[in-house]
Amino acid sequence: MINYIIDGNNLIGKIKSLMDLQKKGAKQLSREKLVLFLDDYFRNKKISVTLHLDGFENDKINSLSCKIIYSQKLTADEKIKNQIEHLLSRKNTIVVTSDNDIAEFARVYGCKVISSVKFASMIRNLKQEDTEESRIKQINSDELDELIKAWTKQDG
Repeated sequence: MINYIIDGNNLIGKIKSLMDLQKKGAKQLSREKLVLFLDDYFRNKKISVTLHLDGFENDKINSLSCKIIYSQKLTADEKIKNQIEHLLSRKNTIVVTSDNDIAEFARVYGCKVISSVKFASMIRNLKQEDTEESRIKQINSDELDELIKAWTKQDG
């Protein structure tokens, strides 16, 4: 099984809409939206995801795909390194971070690393695909029949 370890605060900093929320003082909301993005991204995938966040849990965030770990009195970086050190299968682990110290630590232990910027782009691409699919589903059957007729007339 593939394991993802995600540096949550680092990833939030690479997603403009979430960073904007943080700047407005809506830290909890940015975390909740990140979890929604991750739940969408990892939907129907057989993987393990650990999301690390700095500080203490305020309001509980429910997730369908992520185990959420708060750093408490430590830093999230320390918690991430601790998790990497205690992994049984590091070769199947992907660490999502743009923190050079964590990335190098993960590589030394044999984990793969995806930058937060690249992962944010992967999430964004999935959301765009979902938007296109939802537009197609919104077309009612009469409109679809008309589109098919118009298209077949052009070919014939």
